[in-house]
Amino acid sequence: MSHGLNIRKDAELDFLSLGALVHRLDPGIIPFRKATECQIHVSGGEFNVAANLSDCFGLKTAVASAMSDYPIGDLIAERVRAMGVKPFYKHFKHDGVTGPNMAAVYSDRGFGVRAPVVFYNRANEAAAQLKPGDFNWKAIFAGGVKWVHSGGIFAALSPTTAPLAAEMMKEAKAAGAITSFDLNFREKLWKISGGNERAVEIIGTIVENVDVLVGNEEDLQKGLGIPGPEVAAKSKLDPSVFFGMIDNVVKKHPHVKVVATTLREVHSTSRHSWSAVAWVDGKTYAAPTAELDVVDRVGGGDGFAAGFIYGLLSGEAPEEAIKLGWAHGALLTTFPGDTTMATVDQVRAFAKGGSARIQR
Repeated sequence: MSHGLNIRKDAELDFLSLGALVHRLDPGIIPFRKATECQIHVSGGEFNVAANLSDCFGLKTAVASAMSDYPIGDLIAERVRAMGVKPFYKHFKHDGVTGPNMAAVYSDRGFGVRAPVVFYNRANEAAAQLKPGDFNWKAIFAGGVKWVHSGGIFAALSPTTAPLAAEMMKEAKAAGAITSFDLNFREKLWKISGGNERAVEIIGTIVENVDVLVGNEEDLQKGLGIPGPEVAAKSKLDPSVFFGMIDNVVKKHPHVKVVATTLREVHSTSRHSWSAVAWVDGKTYAAPTAELDVVDRVGGGDGFAAGFIYGLLSGEAPEEAIKLGWAHGALLTTFPGDTTMATVDQVRAFAKGGSARIQR
């Protein structure tokens, strides 16, 4: 294997992720303060990857999460089933009044010169109560799991969620799984749980057992405490700054074998240039650049992570894996909602260059 990841052959599950399940209320292009109706999307950065890998790529995936037993929990559980993801839930009784709740994300899509706006209600969120010892990892890993994933959104939720993610990564390594972590640095979430210093310290405890990191320059700087580059990038699509930071990432976390990210230049809310880059075992790889007409940008990064992980899990060369991630992430921005509506054939066709808009 040229990517240095030792993926086990026999396993009941291809992929397991740990994260909060949320519902996103989406009034489309209407700002929330003028909204009269909205669509409900089920999401969660870590869940999205599992859902994409199952629904588009046909892998056997699972999610470990909190489930509050009330109608919103039921709605979320139904969508999890619909995406073919096996749930490992810690159940919470909902008191019918104050919770604990399944988090809500509110976001309008923006349009043209008007950017999307995202805010949360995570008050008394069930997932924030998850803590080490809540899942029987020995039992979950008993049948074999090839790849285990979590992310910075879950790690930031409470003082107990990051130790749980760290516990899972440690157990996963012991069980012979590949581990990945999407830094997904969210300023608003870390601000209320101790700010940047705590973020670096906490994420460090998780990353010490992680093989594959997903994150852009800001994620690496703020999530890992890696100093920023000496030189500014010429453009958002210039990977040299990202590659320039990898040395410091690997110095700090020498066991990390793969670091990957999407690159996006936002011309307007509805038009993005989109690319992706990866550092795999000392070599660098870049996807082509595509011009995207964006319907809903939320979930594009998770779309990339899913395609990239699928490529690595299926034994594709790193340059193919990065293209599959790039292609799936690009397609994901053309669908409403946070999870995939693409087929693996569409992804493969686009990755080969099945679009008139690809520039080499």
